[in-house]
Amino acid sequence: MASAPARGSGLRLPPMSRFWSVALRWFYRFLVFSDPLVRAWYRPFGLGNTVDLVVRGRRTGRPRPVLLGLLRVDGRMYLGHPNGDVAWTRNFEAAGEGELDIRGLPPFLVRPIRLPPGPERQAVIRATWRQHPFPGSLMYYLSRGHIRAVGTFFRLEPPATS
Repeated sequence: MASAPARGSGLRLPPMSRFWSVALRWFYRFLVFSDPLVRAWYRPFGLGNTVDLVVRGRRTGRPRPVLLGLLRVDGRMYLGHPNGDVAWTRNFEAAGEGELDIRGLPPFLVRPIRLPPGPERQAVIRATWRQHPFPGSLMYYLSRGHIRAVGTFFRLEPPATS
């Protein structure tokens, strides 16, 4: 679930939509089902803004790869899920870092910074329907109120140095 805006922030989040919660869940089930086909295409040809994030499972410690759409806003990189926290977002936050593989570049480590409600998060939400390929772009545009209410988004930063 999305956190409530800070008291006095002046931000009013739209309510969660039961319809979009279910529709996005089914859309992502289809994407998980089609993952082997998408990966077969992604490796040699690429696919829009698709990247591969590998994070350690919070219980098993095993690497968990997930194909995601990388968003870029004002020179920064973001990842997120429009329907709130899911397994990969929980794993990413618990691990504190993940390996990002952008086709054509060597993989590199990133750490997640969860975005609270505010202008940066709103800009990232707008990027979901502007930067993702169809049909995701259309779904994200139509469900934008639901995404504002419950979506989970992370700014990607270099790993913290000790």
